[in-house]
Amino acid sequence: GTTNHAEVVKIEFDEKIIAYANLLEKFFEMHDPTTINKQGPDVGTQYRSEIFFLNNKQKKIAEEIKLIFDKKYNGKITTNISEQKNYCKAEEYHQKYIQKSKS
Repeated sequence: GTTNHAEVVKIEFDEKIIAYANLLEKFFEMHDPTTINKQGPDVGTQYRSEIFFLNNKQKKIAEEIKLIFDKKYNGKITTNISEQKNYCKAEEYHQKYIQKSKS
């Protein structure tokens, strides 16, 4: 909670198969974008709702989808939209966490 890092899922996708906008719609549907620095029982800045974009086209789409969902949530969306600058893969013990916890 002191590094300003966010715990994220990096998704690599093919636009011919699924559009970026569709991924963002799923993003807003599968978590709570109205809580600040909290997801489920996890609390801290690393659990904020954030979209990281790679280019201006993605940024524009993210802003448009966020506006659509902000209307649905009566202006309560807290999701940040930021340029991806320093993504780094988490330590091995954080990889496939849910699968490991079921073993």
